[in-house]
Amino acid sequence: MSEQDGGKKGKSVSELSLDEIEADAKSAKSSDHDDSWDDPVDIPDKPRSAQDLEAVYDIPVRVSAVLGKSSMQVNELLKLGRGAVVELDRKVGEAIDIYVNDRLVARGEVVVVDDRLGISMTEIIKTQKA
Repeated sequence: MSEQDGGKKGKSVSELSLDEIEADAKSAKSSDHDDSWDDPVDIPDKPRSAQDLEAVYDIPVRVSAVLGKSSMQVNELLKLGRGAVVELDRKVGEAIDIYVNDRLVARGEVVVVDDRLGISMTEIIKTQKA
């Protein structure tokens, strides 16, 4: 890693400052690339408050809580009946995975709220987009 990199080794994209990102973009420019996005005026501002996000409030998402997983053959599955126990890959007290639209977003624990099961989030998972 050279000094030109500005010590960015080990930083995630979310930790880079806007200046570092713009510097990388300028250094990566080639003479044959499209300059239509070079003007920062063309790039919309980030949302600054919850009110800026109102447009997405009504979009439905699917939230799933995965207690554990198990693999079995079809013939074993067909033998299952009422009262059968399927062993999962998690131990008692181990965190469960919380998915939003099939993307892991958090880990948590099962809680009881009145007479219903609920989830208490204990860890938010930050993933980078591919």
